Amino acid sequence: MPRAVRHPAQAVSPAVTVTYYVEVLSSWCHWAEPAWTALKQRYPDRVHFERRIALMRPTDFPHSREQCDWFYQRSGLHVRSPIMLHSGWLEPERAGHYEAPNFVAEAARQLGKTPDDDHVRLALTHAAVREGRRIGDLDTAVKIAATASGLAPARLKRAAESAAVRDVVHNSTAAFHAMQLTQRPAFVVESVIGDKAMFSGVWQAAPLIATIDGMLEDAASYAAHAAHHPPLPSA
Repeated sequence: MPRAVRHPAQAVSPAVTVTYYVEVLSSWCHWAEPAWTALKQRYPDRVHFERRIALMRPTDFPHSREQCDWFYQRSGLHVRSPIMLHSGWLEPERAGHYEAPNFVAEAARQLGKTPDDDHVRLALTHAAVREGRRIGDLDTAVKIAATASGLAPARLKRAAESAAVRDVVHNSTAAFHAMQLTQRPAFVVESVIGDKAMFSGVWQAAPLIATIDGMLEDAASYAAHAAHHPPLPSA
C-alpha cells in the first residue's frame, strides 16, 4: 500500500530538515564540524538545519586526563588530524558534570541575532579541546562566550541559569535518548513526505549527502506527481 503521508502540495519549502545533536565537550562533535559546515553550504535553500544540545551523561566522560588523552590519540589518528586535542579541560572532581558550557551555548544562541548562530558554541569547544581551558566552570564559560558574542557577561549568566534555557537543553537531550541514539554527533534527516534517517556517531559528510540527495529527489518526485494528479481520495 502507498504510504499515508501529507500531500506534497501542502508542504512548505524546504523539503528536508537536518537536526544535529551536539555536546559542547564532545571531541567527535568537534571533528564533525567541517561536515556540518559543508552541509549548510551545499544546501543553503533546499534544506532546513537545526542544532540541538544532547548532554552527555556523567558516566560518558573520561575519569582522568590519561583516559582522555588515550581517546584523543585514537580519534586524532582516525581523522588524520595534525593536531592532538587538549585534555586540560577535564576536572576529575566534577565527576562528569559539565552541563554549564552547554547551558551557556544555548543561552548565547537564544540571545543572538539569528537562531542558527553557532559561533559561541564553537568558541567554547575550541577553548576546551584545543586550549585546555576548564569551561566546566560556569563563570569561565560565560567569559569565553561573552568575548565571542559581545553579549554582557551578566546577561549571559542569567540566561544560562534560567529555567527556560535549562528546560530547552534537558528537553532536547530527552528527545535524543527517546530516539535511542547513543553517540554524538547525531544527525536526524527528515523529509516532507515522511522519510526519516538517523545517524549516530557519523562524523563525515558523505553518507549524509547521499541521504539528503535521495530524500530531495523523492520529495521532488512526489511534488511532480501532485502537480499532475488530484489529492488522494478520502475513501
